[in-house]
Parts: sequence; structure tokens; C-alpha cells
Amino acid sequence: MKYPIGIQSFDQIREDGYVYVDKTALIYDLVSKGKIYFLSRPRRFGKSLLISTLKHYFLGHKELFRGLAIDGLEQEWKVYPVLHVDFNGGDFTQRDALEQRLNTYVAQWERIYGADETETDLGARFQGVIRRAHQQTGQRVVVLIDEYDKPILDVLDTNAAYVDESGNRILLEDRHRNILKGFYSTFKAADADLRFVMLTGVTKFSQVSVFSGFNQPKDISMDKRYEALCGITKEELETVFAEPIRELADELNVEVEEMKRMLRLQYDGYHFSPAMTGIFNPFSLLNAFDMKMLRDYWFASGTPTYLIRLLNHSNEQINDLTGKYYDVSEFIDYKADVERPLPMIYQSGYLTIKDYDQSTESFLLDFPNNEVRKGFLSLIASSYLKNSEERPEGWVRDAFRQLNRGEVEPFCESLTAFLASIPYDSHESLKDIKATEKHFQYTFYLILRLLGVYCLGIKVEDRQSYGRVDCTLELKEYVYIFELKMDGSADEALQQIEQKGYAKPYATDPRHLIRIGMNFSSKTRTIAQWKCQ
Repeated sequence: MKYPIGIQSFDQIREDGYVYVDKTALIYDLVSKGKIYFLSRPRRFGKSLLISTLKHYFLGHKELFRGLAIDGLEQEWKVYPVLHVDFNGGDFTQRDALEQRLNTYVAQWERIYGADETETDLGARFQGVIRRAHQQTGQRVVVLIDEYDKPILDVLDTNAAYVDESGNRILLEDRHRNILKGFYSTFKAADADLRFVMLTGVTKFSQVSVFSGFNQPKDISMDKRYEALCGITKEELETVFAEPIRELADELNVEVEEMKRMLRLQYDGYHFSPAMTGIFNPFSLLNAFDMKMLRDYWFASGTPTYLIRLLNHSNEQINDLTGKYYDVSEFIDYKADVERPLPMIYQSGYLTIKDYDQSTESFLLDFPNNEVRKGFLSLIASSYLKNSEERPEGWVRDAFRQLNRGEVEPFCESLTAFLASIPYDSHESLKDIKATEKHFQYTFYLILRLLGVYCLGIKVEDRQSYGRVDCTLELKEYVYIFELKMDGSADEALQQIEQKGYAKPYATDPRHLIRIGMNFSSKTRTIAQWKCQ
């Protein structure tokens, strides 16, 4: 089986015999029921392939669709004029990069459909092209825009600016918003000449931003009917990729059902609507089948720089974002900016819907799978735990090996040394005890969540009928219960585990149960004492 890794052209996939997961029934439904759409999906989820598929469908390339679902649905196969804008690959951190890219597209279309010298600005020229294309072909125009938001995301929160001829300092972020707003406003005036419009991107900007100049596109990002338009469902995985699953299972020496479970934990878990249809990350899945290894392919392919800037800018910590319910309105209509990073983190694919409460119309957010959990926590830890001696993920792997072997003393000693090596003066002021305690709690949260990636189970600040356990880690042969104190004593921590009955749920568990009490010093800012039993 040939895997189209890095190939986003529908014609190349079909002509060269690459595997294709048939989404054409959904595409036919989409084009039959509406006109102007917007779809948000994380990077490398197949948005560009979707745009390419739509392009060839509207160009009437029927031969490429033989044997697919749409072959039995479409009867006419009309040929429409298609205007395709692709912002992938562009570097929009330069002053005139966006205008140059749009000018290039419009000039190409004017060579085909003609130009009018009275049309001077980009919006007017674009509208003129659409009108003439309709007049000359007799068919309304199709406009496909891929990664519409990249010109803004490239400069979001960078403070990149230039001084115009009047001496005014203009942020590129604002300039790009205004250029795109003017360009997209064409759709309103050209409505009678349009057959279909599709914009894809990572984030949605509200109507006070780039979408304010034209009729609002129908946002299908959280529409249950099109949840599987990009990505791979469990049913598609087990039918289209049955053979690669068996091959991977043989390579890793596990049973097929166990291989499916491993793939679900590593790459599944995305949900894009209240219907909660599970979606696998297509990029990671195809790479795993091709390389015959389970690795963090999607996360390793690059973290968007805008996301790193957002996290550095925001005062919200990741434990304040995950495991909580949020109102639906926070994801439907918002202004994507640095002040409210949650919707952008969700739409970028680093958090996903884990539950929908219909009574309150709210979503529960958390990490989609192990790949994202490990990568995202490592990203945050590398920034927050600025250890000059070693990267946090390297220490975490060694610490897990120690815990997996029941080596409590080496683990506690290495944890003490690791905490002592963190230069705390790089963080916000820790002069008062509350700030120090908050930093201490978050530091341990990150470390324990990173350890939890390798464990069978993890519970952080788990509420029981007896009280709230700081952390429980479950491994194959060991269960660890941690209780943490600041400026107290390890004995107090162990006593709380006993008095509150934190170990009762594991009374009949055959694994070794180890209780660890730790005391953190606000003066030395590391572990002052630890004990286990």
C-alpha cells in the first residue's frame, strides 16, 4: 500500500495509486446543500487535500472519481471556473508579502478572463474577475481558499510593524487583517456570480475581524454532519487499513486487537462536534504504517510559532485549561487573539472535546491522545522548567524507569536535584509565599503529568470521598500515591495519606503499593525531605 505522506494533490493520489480514504459522499452532500463555507481543522489534517478534491470536482474531472462514492451520486459533472488561493508555504512576516501573493493570483486570473483598468484595488479587481468569469463561461464561479488565516497567524503577537509614508507605525497583524477583510468582502458584492466558496484554516476570526466585510460563511467546523470530512474514523481505519494494521502488529509482536488499542491511545481521540465521532490524526497514522513504528509524527513535524507566543503571553496554565467544561459560545463566536488563547489552542489540535453536556451546552476539553499530551506537556515544561543541565523530557524518561523498577530512593534524589537546578528567577516574582506555593504546585503538576504519559494511569488532585489525593501513578507492578507539603514535613504527608484513606481503592490490588510523602522548602525551592512506606 502506498501512503500519500506529504501529498496534498487529489489528482496525484488517484493517478499514482496512493491509498485514498473516500470522503466524496460528504463532499457531494456539502456542495449540494450550501454555498459559502468555512472549515477549521488542525494542521496536517487533510484540509489541502479537501480543497484539491473540491477543485477537481468542480473542474469536472470525472475520471479521477471513478469508483468513489460521488461517482454514483453526481449525474451532471458540470465544468465551473475555479479560483484557487493557497497561502501554504508563504512567509508573511515581510511587509508586502501578502499583497504580492494576492496580486500574483489576481494577475493570473486577469490573463484568463481579462482586466479592467478602472479596477484599481485588489478587491475590485477580484470582483471583476469573478464577474467576467461568470459571463464568459456561463457558469457561476467557485472560490477555494486554503489556510486563509496563515497571513495573520504568521505575525500574530509578534509586534512586527512598519512605518508608512505618513510616518504612522502600523502593525503587520492589523495590516493583514485589513487586506484580507477587503479581499474577502468581494464575496458579498459578487454573490450572484458565485456557485461555491470554501475557506479552510486553523482558526476562526469573528465577524469583527476578517469576515465582517461579507456574508458570513457557514461554519461547519463543529457540524456533526461533516465531523469526519478530514481525518480518519475508526470504521475507516479498520476497513481501509486492515492490512497495514496486521503488518504493524506483526512488526511489534502484538495481537491485532492490541495494535488497534495502541493506535487509539496514540493517535485517536479528536472530536469536532457534540456527536463525539472519534477521529484519528491522518498524518501520524499514515507515517506509523509507513515506518512501522509508533512515534510522535504530528507533534515532531513542528509546533506553530504563534502557539508558543500565545502560551508565553497567557497567564493561564495548562492545568487551568484541561479537564474543565466551557460554554459552546466560546468556540463559535470569538476574536482569536492573544488575550483568549483557549479557542486557538483547541482549534490547533492540542486540546479536543472529550464530553458534551447537553443540559448546559458546554464542552469538556482535554488532550486528544498520548502523542499530543506528551508533546504539549514537554513543550510547556521546556519553557517553564528552564533547567540548564538537561531537558525535562530526558529527566522524565529516566524517572519513569526508576519508578517502573520500584527504585524510590534514586527517584526522589534525582527529583530533588532536578528541582534544585531550575533557575527560579526566570519566572514571575516568587517573593511572597502564595506565588511560591502556586509555582511549586504547578511545577509538580507538570512533572507528574509528564510521568503519567508513560504510566498505565494517572490521577492528579483526584477527589475521593475521603479527600483530594495530590497524585496517583499506576504502573504495571507498582502503584504510587504522592502527598506533597510545603514547609511542613514528610511525616505529615504520610499521615494524611493514612488518615484520609487514600490507599483504600487499592486494598485488593495485587500490585505493590508505595506511599510517598514529600516536603518542599520555600527557601531552597526543592525537596527538603521525603519518606515512603
